[in-house]
Amino acid sequence: MTVKIPSSFTFALDLQGIPDNYTIGITELPKINIGIDPIRIGIDPIEIRPMDFSFRLKEIPSVRAHLPLDYRVCVALFGYELASVRLCGEAQVITEPYVPNPCECGYAMPVAPTPPLPIAGI
Repeated sequence: MTVKIPSSFTFALDLQGIPDNYTIGITELPKINIGIDPIRIGIDPIEIRPMDFSFRLKEIPSVRAHLPLDYRVCVALFGYELASVRLCGEAQVITEPYVPNPCECGYAMPVAPTPPLPIAGI
């Protein structure tokens, strides 16, 4: 069995009927129906009832709170300190019966001397 294949092919192309300018646009949209019932939003009136709230302290808790402080007042010019006053120390909030700590005892107040007793017969 033999097949004869031609050695050259000829095609006739006519490009005169093919447009070279295309315009694409949406002229109408189809209506889409989804089977969902309409949603109703209703706001019912809100009733606010009075509420009784009480807070009572039977006793103030015994606390000794130390509040350290460090204040600095400074006068500076172009970032260089010219003069400053610095106050530092500690404050206390005491709600317990006050009994001084050993470091808080300080000095005892001098007792005024009692006047001498009168001597009889002088």
